[in-house]
This record gives sequence, structure tokens and C-alpha cells, in this order.
Amino acid sequence: MFSKLDDVESRFEEINLQLQDPAVTRDQKRYRVLMKELADLEKVVPLYRSYKKLKADIEGNKSILAQESDDVLREMAKEELASFEPQLLVIEERLKVALLPKNPNDDKNIILEIRAGAGGDEAGLFAEELFRAYSHYASKQGWRVEFMSTSEGNAGGYKEVIVSITGDRVYSRLKYESGVHRVQRVPKTETQGRVHTSTVTVAVLPEADEVDVQIDPDDLRIDVFRSSGKGGQSVNTTDSAVRVTHIPSGVVISCQDEKSQIKNKSKALKVLASRLLAMEEERARKSASEARLAQIGTGDRSERIRTYNFPQSRITDHRIGATIHQLDAVMGGGMENIIDPVIAYFQAEALKNHGASS
Repeated sequence: MFSKLDDVESRFEEINLQLQDPAVTRDQKRYRVLMKELADLEKVVPLYRSYKKLKADIEGNKSILAQESDDVLREMAKEELASFEPQLLVIEERLKVALLPKNPNDDKNIILEIRAGAGGDEAGLFAEELFRAYSHYASKQGWRVEFMSTSEGNAGGYKEVIVSITGDRVYSRLKYESGVHRVQRVPKTETQGRVHTSTVTVAVLPEADEVDVQIDPDDLRIDVFRSSGKGGQSVNTTDSAVRVTHIPSGVVISCQDEKSQIKNKSKALKVLASRLLAMEEERARKSASEARLAQIGTGDRSERIRTYNFPQSRITDHRIGATIHQLDAVMGGGMENIIDPVIAYFQAEALKNHGASS
């Protein structure tokens, strides 16, 4: 591990030198590539330097204990060792995580799709609440949320809502949110106080770059139609809505939130590209060794990943066997209360498997 960290530190210094070269700053494409690489290394190098300094301090204190006869100095060295050694272990674990093989999608923006599942109107209402929770969380992270497509429920809420979320490493934070989210509570329409169970499905798709997916225009059928639902006079009175069908895969995307047909088409193609990328990655995963997949796990979509129990104010993530009693905080946008433990769990699993295979 440490030889790899030395290489990372050397590369960090090399890039800093290159960025001082006027020829590099004039070449904007190369400059952006180097800045991107530097940003990734900046998450590791300061941590490694802290580790080396702490390691040196520990060795210095051990030397004092071995050679020094002054009781005061020896006592100080013991106290510092008691403080430094746990810190060193924490940094070492963080370095191991930083050196894990990187998911190529981690730095990408995402397309977030939330759909009402079983439970009728109640599922649609929860779909809207869950979307609002993700939106508040995104705002706290400094991310930008943009509507791509919405379909409203009969009693409010959403049958489906699709948005793009852009910002710093969005996919890395939300990639484990895909799956079935179950809600247990007493609906507003329930007169006898009975708890109902409803479900909502969440899909987190990394936003596809042009180089990721090549779409042949001849494979597309594009229809335009008049928007329905809310949206104001010009949205509902012109043929601005767009439906894009990808004939080979059968994927259909409709967008009608914008007044402009061109904007709706652009959004629909963006969602289509991300869907096709996700399908391609799923095919690649299925072709990998099933034994390997069983060891590593993917954290991707599975049945009932999480339950939100409103009467008991608790959230249970079934993948990691964790329950927290902070439902109000999570639904108010404090999604880190449940997202962080899930990320930590999958990182720990990756560390175990990485250690076993190295």
C-alpha cells in the first residue's frame, strides 16, 4: 500500500509542476484533464502526509521512551502515544478506502427516477415526499436539481418523477439508493387508523457522456403531442411534449415539462442515453462471474432495500441490517443519517474483498 501511496504523491508533485508550464495552461483540454486528476489526488495526498507525520511523531515518542531517563519527558511521550496511535489507525483505514479501485461513474452527475409502486395513491404521495427529501439533501450538498419529466398522481404526489442532479461526485453519494423503498404508515384517507404498506422504486442512473453511448438517429422514433396536466397556458396548448422511442431496446422516454419542444427533446435524449448506459452496465455485470458478484455485491437495485416506518419513527436499511430512529430528520433532507452508514458498509465490504484478492 505504501509504495502505491509514494507513487500517488510523486504524481501529485509532477502534475503541480506541469500546471506551472504556460504551454499546458494554453492547452485547455490537457489543462482540464490534469486539474481533474489533481482534484482526485488531493483527496489522498494530504491524508498520506498526515499519516507520515503522525508515524514520525510516534517513532519519536517511542525513541524517547527507549532512551530518555527524564520521568517528565517519558510521561509526555506516553500521553502522546496514547493519543497518536488510535489516530494513526483511523487515517490508515481512510487511506485504504481512498486506494480502493474507483468506480468510473463516481464523479458523474445522475438521472434520478422515482416511481410509485404498490399502494395506489399513498405510494404516489410517498414518492413525492421521498423526492422532496432527496431534493433537500441535494441542496445541502450544493448540487443542482432539474426536472426532466413528471407524471402526477390522481390524489396528488407523483406516479413518476425524473430529475437530473448535477454537482460534485453525485453518483458516488447516491449510487446505493436504487431499489424498492417501502413505507408503513396510516394514510390520510384511512378512517380506522390502520397502518398500510406501500412501495416506491428509485433508480439512480449515472449521466451518460457522449463517449459512453452512441445512439444512431435511425434507431429513434420521435413523436410530438400536446402536454397534459399542470403547466400553464402555452405548455398545454402547443405540441411541445416529446416522446422518444429507442426501437432496438424498446425504451420509451416522454418529456413535457418545458414549453419548448426542442428542450423537451434534448431532455428526453439525455434520459434515454443514461437508461441505455445503465442497461449496458447491467449486461456487463451479469456476464461477470456469479461467484465474484456474490462475494462483492453491487448495492444496486434489489427488492425492499429500505423501510420507512412512520408510527415508530424509524428507518431500516435491510442490506446492512441497520435501524435508525431519525425518520423526521431524514425526510427533512438529512439523508446522510442513512446514506453514510450504507456507504461505510459497502466500503468495508469492498476492503474485505480487496484484501482477500490482493
